[in-house]
Amino acid sequence: MNDRVLIFDTTLRDGEQALPASLTMKEKVQIALALERLGVDIIEAGFPVSSPGDFQSVQAIARQVKNSVVAGLSRAVDADIDACGEALKVAERFRIHTFIATSAIHVDSKLRKSQDEVVDMAVRAIGRARRYTDDVEFSCEDAYRTHIDYLCRMVEAAINAGATTVNIPDTVGYTIPSEFGGIIHNLFNRVPNIDKAVISVHCHNDLGLAVANSLAAVEHGARQIECTINGIGERAGNCSLEEVAMILKTREALVGLRTGINSQEIYRTSKLVSQLCNMPVQANKAIVGSNAFSHSSGIHQDGVLKAQNTYEIMTPESVGINKNTLNLTSRSGRHVIKHRMQELGYQESDYDLDTLYSNFLALADKKGQVYDYDLEALVFFDQQKHQQARYELTYLQANAGRNIVPSATVKLRIGEDQEVTATAVGNGPVDAAFNAIIQATGVSDIDIVDFKLDSKGEGADALAQVSVVAEYHGRRFHGIGLATDIVESGVKALIFVLNNTHMADQIDIQRQQSGLKISGV
Repeated sequence: MNDRVLIFDTTLRDGEQALPASLTMKEKVQIALALERLGVDIIEAGFPVSSPGDFQSVQAIARQVKNSVVAGLSRAVDADIDACGEALKVAERFRIHTFIATSAIHVDSKLRKSQDEVVDMAVRAIGRARRYTDDVEFSCEDAYRTHIDYLCRMVEAAINAGATTVNIPDTVGYTIPSEFGGIIHNLFNRVPNIDKAVISVHCHNDLGLAVANSLAAVEHGARQIECTINGIGERAGNCSLEEVAMILKTREALVGLRTGINSQEIYRTSKLVSQLCNMPVQANKAIVGSNAFSHSSGIHQDGVLKAQNTYEIMTPESVGINKNTLNLTSRSGRHVIKHRMQELGYQESDYDLDTLYSNFLALADKKGQVYDYDLEALVFFDQQKHQQARYELTYLQANAGRNIVPSATVKLRIGEDQEVTATAVGNGPVDAAFNAIIQATGVSDIDIVDFKLDSKGEGADALAQVSVVAEYHGRRFHGIGLATDIVESGVKALIFVLNNTHMADQIDIQRQQSGLKISGV
């Protein structure tokens, strides 16, 4: 049997569904390109029929990604499948992933159809998807709670209809490894045409067993794992890509299976997804947590100093973590910055050296010393700047003290040629600055629902990162800002949000003008 396990990443579909605010199209494309560089085989880019924004994002990803297969999700409904086909047709290679529920509780209570009708719907959907591509995946939603006889019948019918991949999801995260491995084993023994398709698994983590169940499945013959970066996803999340990839790499001699993942890109991709999705990674998270390669016990420290593998079963470098910290100052030249970025794993095409060096000098003048994490933060936030930003901060002054009313003055560039200054008071300097921005932009129908402050780096000179989630016209938008000053960082985050809301408004206007109609889910 083939020893290659395909990695199907659904960070941009299942993962994005669980976020506190939607990602912008630019952010989705950025994550997709990072997944491509990571070596992901299939990128599930979204659910095209769900909204015009998702349709456009899937299309943009399909247009730009070249080395990974781009997939779109659809229900077993004609309009869904057609939306996938239209969004993905710009890609060199693409997959349509269609699904229908198969468990008795879903068939009876949700679909309210007979088992025969559900089989017919699946077969018809696969046939329609085949009009667009030969690469069709079919999922039996809630497969674990589906009676094995009916599951075997459905899998056989799906393969006969033309599905080249059949997915067996543990949709509610209820199974345990011995059970799930047994289901896959049963399918291989009982479905006569199973050799004509790749069997995939999609495990949720409600009991903390998504990775273990996925591993059990591939040990019994499944050859595709559906997973997400950092394990994000509905409820308790999905199978963690970085964990299954490193299990198969670290224990290849025992398991005998491998993936095409470039493990040295894991940490960087994890950080990117964490930042853009506003989903912090817990410190003790396997592979990518901040404590994953830390040693506190004196016995452990002594052992690692004598021989690293006494307490490390893999090296931090193997997942792209650079152990060394390089201190840089305003006296450092461009060539040093370029060299350091290369050592951190960045290619010249990943950043603009002139822009990075200019931002580095400004930061070095404020902090004195600049560290690796500062450089990466500067690159990350430069990448987040909107190419055609509606609003840009040009001046900020905030005043606060024990016996004075907090106030702030901001000056914004709006559009190409308008500049507006506003002054406001508030409960504190950040609140005052936010009020001034709202006054300057005139965008009053926006609600701040979450404000989080984090530090990037260590000590008093650490960079302040502010994450803002705001509600606007029934949707939530996420913005991030980075600066040595908390007020400035918060202001940048709010402006980030306002630029996102402006782009969303433009998409809605284009939709109305073109008469575009895409049904909701």
